[in-house]
Amino acid sequence: MSIFNLPDLGEGLPDAEIVEWHVKVGDQVEVDQAMVSMETAKAVVDVPVPMAGVVKKLYGEPGDVIDTGAPLIEFSVDGEATADSSEAESEADSPAKLRAEAEQVLMDLDDDSAKQTASPEAPAKEEAIGTVVGQMESSDAVVDSMTDFGGKKAAPAVRALAKKLGVDLSTVEATGTGGVIRPSDVKAAAANPPAQKPASAPAKSAPTQATPNKPAVTQAAKPPAPVNKPIVDDNWQQVKGSRRTMARVMQNSHANIVPTTIMDDADINNWQPGEDITARLIRSLVVAAQAEPTLNAWFDGDKLSRRLISHVDVGIAVDTEDGLFVPTMRNCDQMTAGDVRNAMNNIKEQVKTRSIPPEDMKDYTIMLSNFGVYAGRYATPVITPPCVSIVAAGKLRHDVVPVLGGMEAHRIIPLSLTFDHRAVTGGEAARFLAAMINDLNKSR
Repeated sequence: MSIFNLPDLGEGLPDAEIVEWHVKVGDQVEVDQAMVSMETAKAVVDVPVPMAGVVKKLYGEPGDVIDTGAPLIEFSVDGEATADSSEAESEADSPAKLRAEAEQVLMDLDDDSAKQTASPEAPAKEEAIGTVVGQMESSDAVVDSMTDFGGKKAAPAVRALAKKLGVDLSTVEATGTGGVIRPSDVKAAAANPPAQKPASAPAKSAPTQATPNKPAVTQAAKPPAPVNKPIVDDNWQQVKGSRRTMARVMQNSHANIVPTTIMDDADINNWQPGEDITARLIRSLVVAAQAEPTLNAWFDGDKLSRRLISHVDVGIAVDTEDGLFVPTMRNCDQMTAGDVRNAMNNIKEQVKTRSIPPEDMKDYTIMLSNFGVYAGRYATPVITPPCVSIVAAGKLRHDVVPVLGGMEAHRIIPLSLTFDHRAVTGGEAARFLAAMINDLNKSR
């Protein structure tokens, strides 16, 4: 028997979540055949079969989190004795099979014949053929991420599909083993939504109440519950997927960065109608990086070394219900406003469909957060190492400003710049912010 351990999938994360198995126990497989889809760093990576043989055991099911370096799959390679059929049947009927049967939603696959088995037992010490880059702790623990919907269960990928299609999972008929909702069940529910009940006769309104000093008040009906409201309960739940990655990034930043924040305002009253705010912010970042290259840089705290970077790759912070995504917009110093808008639209679509390539989620040289689309004036945004700076734009407002001969109300955009004080001086940060403001103050 040969055990394949989950390798480092190239992003330095200590674990990954199983999205879908493409093989099952008993399958004869060939090298480089599609084996399993794993979600890590908010993207899905397909892991190919590493050797020819027969699949003997799967160490996890869709929704399980597998530690890097822990057993993922076991093979019986050519020339080795195979286990008898009764053992395979025993595994196939294990209680673990009754948990998750989910399918790859990010690539919209729907293989109804896929069946997976899993066992939380640690394997015997046999030949391990997985490769782990670097030193990191590992264990054989797997975690179930299925969520219960009135006796029916749905994996994270299925919940994401239901949300995308606007399907209420509590109304879906589950066809999977053990009451598991399959992606095909969600698609069927979306294609054939339940018929709307005929409107009943309007209920009699509640009697009005009046007093000699107050007008009559009629009791109003309660507003409908918001759509896609997150399910809230009082139980502890392990953080998974995007939020898991976000938690690690923030924890690492807190442990390794020496942050300092400065704030100021840009007067954008002279902008032409229809100006693209994101495009102008990114242009100002490029201008400021050319004026003060020390903020468009990487810093290695262990080696106390710094790398100033000639091109500008902006990490765009995108907020979602599943956590924070930071895709990279490459070579912004060579982009027009139209290029920026097209790239931003592409980023939004990739975030929405969870189709961002892993290589597009790293190696940005500076970061931008436009949290002002929601609320808030200033902030202390968090830097992701090895970057040394992040700019945050707050909510636009109108302020009264003095002008020659009187006062005027101008549009103002508040800016917050957090920088790593190990690599950047206060003067460099102030000059960088001043260059941004000067560019944003221009009419075009």
